[in-house]
Amino acid sequence: MNSIEKFEMKLSIEKSKDGKRGVHFKRSIEEKLDIDEKYLRKTTPKLPQMSEFDVVRHFTRLSKLNFSIDTHFYPLGSCTMKYNPKINEETSSLEGFSKLHPYSLEECAQGILEIFYDAKERFCKICGMDDGTLWPSAGAHSELCGILIARKYFELKKEDRDEIIVPDSAHGTNPATASMAGFKTINMKSNSDGEIDIETLKKTLNPKTAVLMLTLPNTLGVFESKIEEIVKLCHDNGTLVYMDGANMNALIGIVKPGDFDVDIMHLNLHKTFSTPHGGGGPGSGAILVKKHLSEFLPIPIVEKDGEKYILNEKKPNTIGRIKSEFTNTAVLLRAYTYLLMHGPKEFKEISENAIINANYIKSKLEKIYPAYSKKYCMHECVLTPPKEILEKGIKTLDIAKRLLDYGFHAPTIYFPLIVHEAIMIEPTETENKETLDSFIEAMIKIYKEAKENPDTLKNAPHTMPVKRIDEVKAAREPNLRW
Repeated sequence: MNSIEKFEMKLSIEKSKDGKRGVHFKRSIEEKLDIDEKYLRKTTPKLPQMSEFDVVRHFTRLSKLNFSIDTHFYPLGSCTMKYNPKINEETSSLEGFSKLHPYSLEECAQGILEIFYDAKERFCKICGMDDGTLWPSAGAHSELCGILIARKYFELKKEDRDEIIVPDSAHGTNPATASMAGFKTINMKSNSDGEIDIETLKKTLNPKTAVLMLTLPNTLGVFESKIEEIVKLCHDNGTLVYMDGANMNALIGIVKPGDFDVDIMHLNLHKTFSTPHGGGGPGSGAILVKKHLSEFLPIPIVEKDGEKYILNEKKPNTIGRIKSEFTNTAVLLRAYTYLLMHGPKEFKEISENAIINANYIKSKLEKIYPAYSKKYCMHECVLTPPKEILEKGIKTLDIAKRLLDYGFHAPTIYFPLIVHEAIMIEPTETENKETLDSFIEAMIKIYKEAKENPDTLKNAPHTMPVKRIDEVKAAREPNLRW
């Protein structure tokens, strides 16, 4: 690394020079402030002293080191990292929305309440459900909200049900959600096709079973072909069916979950409906229910009273409040913009293209990287490294790190847990064939490298600012300087 590169890797505090500044304040720092002395600092804060131009250049350079949807293919399985249309950002930034106080009176927030109401109605129609709320902050928060609704439902019926069945093909948050809501998690193994085994389900259901939490399509990218029979078995047992809708990007416009009679489901608006995803949030989740669960929805409920929209908190059987007023409004505005941009025909094409893209990648790579399921996949496929490179000591992690050198963010790896050395790829509908072909070509090159020169992978990445780290050491002794 030459001296220029070393300089470019410096932190802002290392670039600091006494006397440099980007902003000049009118008031002198020596001027007496009308503040009690006990609230004033006794020492000068250690902040970088840089010109405005140096700050802009520093952070612009840092931003170019990141992988992002706007710069790279981001095939994270189970995450639906699709392109976020910039019009979403413009809409959410409109002054009437961005300056709305979170505790505004109903009379002063009729516009946003109308959007909340209309968005919920649209989501219900898309999914074939009867009612819902847009208040949850994310997918896992939605799950918790949905399972609390189920708990309240059984409490009111005075039924002692304390078990929730979670298939091994479900999202990892599902068992955690069940436990947080006070239920026992009953894990259930999938069959060889990656689907729920009907006979296993029959044996697992019992009078204590409150809910079956299933992910549809599941984390293997497989649609439950016997979904109607699964739901009927549960309902005959008095069990509610919760559908994790994080993978709805494969179904929207094609299938309505309400048509096969699920009781509760959630949507990740930061996945299917194109709001920004990653960096810790903010996310947004919608919970949708059938009418027999409507009374348990969290408050406040946005309702229409004549020409006026109101926040109804008079719901005697509600699970209560799960979020502050107006929730993650900016995220919901982005999703609503996306809703208005697409009709039934366009939504169907979105799912169809997502499925085609995933199957295209699967068909091109599965002769080298064996696929877990031999069936056609839905929105994502799960591959594994071939035996001949595993025997050379190559792991899925090595393939993921090497992909960075080829300009691709790594897919989801080691998930789902039921697949050894899993590589989970979800291209979404927004990637074109040229990008997919480049990714496929990179995966084939990596396979050849693994056979001919395994150390190339074991020491990857080679071109990133940060090279391969000792993950155990990084977790136990994090270096926060970088």
